[in-house]
Amino acid sequence: MTPSREDLDTLRQEAWVGDAVLELYARSWVLKHHGQVDAEMKTRLTCNQFLNCLGNPTQVEAEIGVVYQRAGLEAAFEWIRQRLEPLFIKQESNRRHRSRH
Repeated sequence: MTPSREDLDTLRQEAWVGDAVLELYARSWVLKHHGQVDAEMKTRLTCNQFLNCLGNPTQVEAEIGVVYQRAGLEAAFEWIRQRLEPLFIKQESNRRHRSRH
């Protein structure tokens, strides 16, 4: 079944908010774990290519947006911590390992 125009509009709006929450999380995470601005790392954490590992990037961002709207920023950050962060850390470790060889 094809989603209605209303459903697609709602999904885009939720994803728009979720994208902003993810951006804030990513910037804070990079600063906390690396002590400096690293735009490339932030981009790797927020890009569609990475989000695609969990599913449709718009849908992933929409889930973050829904959690944020229903339960607030800390709940959305916890969602990201549990679902995205472990995968990101693993990919970054693999990336560093490949760059050494």
